[in-house]
Amino acid sequence: MPDTPTPNALHKNTAAGTANPSTGSSGGSNPSAERGRTALAVGVVEKIAGMAAREVSGIHALGSGLSRTFGAMRDKVPGNKSSMGRGIKAEVGEKQTAIDIALVVEYGVVIPRLATQVRENIISAVERMTGLEVVEVNIAVNDVHLPDEPDIDEDEEPVPSGQRPKLQ
Repeated sequence: MPDTPTPNALHKNTAAGTANPSTGSSGGSNPSAERGRTALAVGVVEKIAGMAAREVSGIHALGSGLSRTFGAMRDKVPGNKSSMGRGIKAEVGEKQTAIDIALVVEYGVVIPRLATQVRENIISAVERMTGLEVVEVNIAVNDVHLPDEPDIDEDEEPVPSGQRPKLQ
């Protein structure tokens, strides 16, 4: 995966004489879209895809069990924020992106229909917000959440029996 370019690297990659910093004009009739480059970090695409996937009803969680466990521990570190891109991997090029997503679905959902809805929602959101062409969205359903399973929030520690939960 390519690293996110720095502003200096972007400046070096632009064509010579495209913009005059003192006047803000190019001296030519180039449209503003041709006067520079926009680079998107992989995390941007992953967050957009994560938010779009969470909008679909029938998804219990994103990520495999292992990634959710590590993510929950990482979220407990002071100063860290929860990751909207958990369970999502993206490869981002200049004009295209490919996205892999791992899901835990609710019991009773028709998985092929859910996968189609998730794929359509991710493609729509990423293409609309980034202008990148989404060439593929690969979905891996790693688990099914059953109604009788305890639903422990990843941000909360389970309370051992006989003890009161900690108040914050």
